[in-house]
Amino acid sequence: MINHITGSNSKISFTAKKIAFCAMSMALAFVLSNIKVFKFPTGGSITLLSMLVACLPGFWFGPIVGIITGVAYGLLNLIVDPYILFPAQVIVDYILAFGALGLSGFFKNAKHGLIKGYIAAVLGRYVFAVISGWIFFGEWAWDGWNPFAYSLAYNAIYIFAEAAITIVILCLPPVKQLIFLVFRNYIGTFPPLCSNLNI
Repeated sequence: MINHITGSNSKISFTAKKIAFCAMSMALAFVLSNIKVFKFPTGGSITLLSMLVACLPGFWFGPIVGIITGVAYGLLNLIVDPYILFPAQVIVDYILAFGALGLSGFFKNAKHGLIKGYIAAVLGRYVFAVISGWIFFGEWAWDGWNPFAYSLAYNAIYIFAEAAITIVILCLPPVKQLIFLVFRNYIGTFPPLCSNLNI
């Protein structure tokens, strides 16, 4: 069965293969999100590569599929482990922030596309996390900090710490080779500017 989302200039197909790989990526990301290196009491945690795995559908299949998968992943987190103060906060924290992980798809065909896409996705999630912290969690700002500066610093700590760990791991040759083999053998033709040495 194949479903289509049609835009003015493009058609995105959801084949059984795409749905299966997106579902597996989302499930693995959820499992890894529960392996926490550190968890903050007012939300946010450093996890074991969960953002990277959640970015993969975008890198594999493009930004639209990546964003849809990211939103689904966010809703899964909302159902299983909700942290809700306001209805609008749910939209920012669980739909927009996780949907931003699909921004990796805009770098699908770029040299070093996975690393560039991952950085873009992390920055997208960070923007929405900062907005949420500034608007909804400002009362928890540290002494002497205004809510916006507090949110910038607080969210940077856990998001960029995980991103730094992930990028170091992505640069390891065995990891590059593994990702290359998975993409080539199971997803399809590897992006033209990428190889097992420059994902």
